[in-house]
Amino acid sequence: MTAAVEPTAAWRALVEAASAPYRAVDKFAWHFARGKLGGDPVFRHVLERGLLKPDSRILDIGCGQGLLASLLLACGVAARAKRWPASWAAAPAGVHVTGIELMPHDIKRCEIALGGAATFVCGDMRTVEFPRVDAIVIFDALHYIAPAEQDAVLARVRGALKAGGVLLLRVGNASKKRRFALGQWIDRVSMALRGGGFIPLAGRPPEQWAETLRNLGFDVELVPMNGRPPFSNFLLIGRVRADTPA
Repeated sequence: MTAAVEPTAAWRALVEAASAPYRAVDKFAWHFARGKLGGDPVFRHVLERGLLKPDSRILDIGCGQGLLASLLLACGVAARAKRWPASWAAAPAGVHVTGIELMPHDIKRCEIALGGAATFVCGDMRTVEFPRVDAIVIFDALHYIAPAEQDAVLARVRGALKAGGVLLLRVGNASKKRRFALGQWIDRVSMALRGGGFIPLAGRPPEQWAETLRNLGFDVELVPMNGRPPFSNFLLIGRVRADTPA
């Protein structure tokens, strides 16, 4: 009889397994992976609820150094080794991730850490072609482009999703003005340090994001997903409505 897998221990093991490939890059990449995966609740939430299904094709827009792809690869290993908590949804084993990232040095980190285990494209979300997929993930990336460009990207996202597809969109909560402004300032500094310049950022309240997605043919669920202070964030789970034309 297989012993029960304790969820907290399983999660810690997944964080370590998903971070380990970045040792081959440098200490910063490894420490960043451990800190981000271990400290940001959105990753565990996605796994516990089964928001990304087994054997699906996933597009990660603004993938950074490929943390989601590395985590999902670790999930497959854990599931095959029967180290998956029974209280969680089915492990997203057998998925294929395509990551799109603007910063060439992040793409280099992806390639060193993960090799051919996922597909990575260096390009701008506003212009790069989106493959046809089952799920699209955009975590903390849309606010780097202007509102009209955000809408255009989301329309293309809808066009890339197959029937029954899902969009996972994490955004800042612009209705919490002070926390939102501080979070935006931190993101601007972070982007500047990564070589992207000190650019203006554009957000909107969660309900406005939700309305935009509903108009594109999604059913929308809003989930608070704050992470560490001072950030005030929401995860929008958009599921393509069955009656919406492809």
